[in-house]
Amino acid sequence: MKKSLKPLASKDKKQLLALIKAQWNADFKPEFVFFRNEKQKIYVIHKDIAKIDLSGARINTVGMYFGEYKKGELRLSIEGSQLIGPLAKKNVVELDDKEAIAWLRGNDLNKEGDWSGFVIVKHNDDYLGSGKYTADKRLLNFVPKARRLISGELP
Repeated sequence: MKKSLKPLASKDKKQLLALIKAQWNADFKPEFVFFRNEKQKIYVIHKDIAKIDLSGARINTVGMYFGEYKKGELRLSIEGSQLIGPLAKKNVVELDDKEAIAWLRGNDLNKEGDWSGFVIVKHNDDYLGSGKYTADKRLLNFVPKARRLISGELP
């Protein structure tokens, strides 16, 4: 069976960190090992995983889902946004209470702002994931269906 999860080479990790710096102006200095699968999904796990011999293991995922790398862009997962968000100095969209509820229900939002590409979505001190800001001033939602709120969950 073909091993589909591979640790990022040092060069690829540097590229990923440079992408994070460029998109969010975040100085992210992780003590993680990054893994990427065939679908370009990125996972992170503490660097001590390197002490374990995984060469004979058939592993599909390991650690925490961090984001997805496609077409030269990184779309952060909710957890990825929680790691990068506190360090980000640009492309962070602040939502009010009403917008945050709509976002967590999976809705795209109309929002005026000076953002571009993938953004980190924030409400107060909570990072709610990432979205893509489009030229027509829409914030496209990427909250997975399984993690969305249903109507009755919040007032």
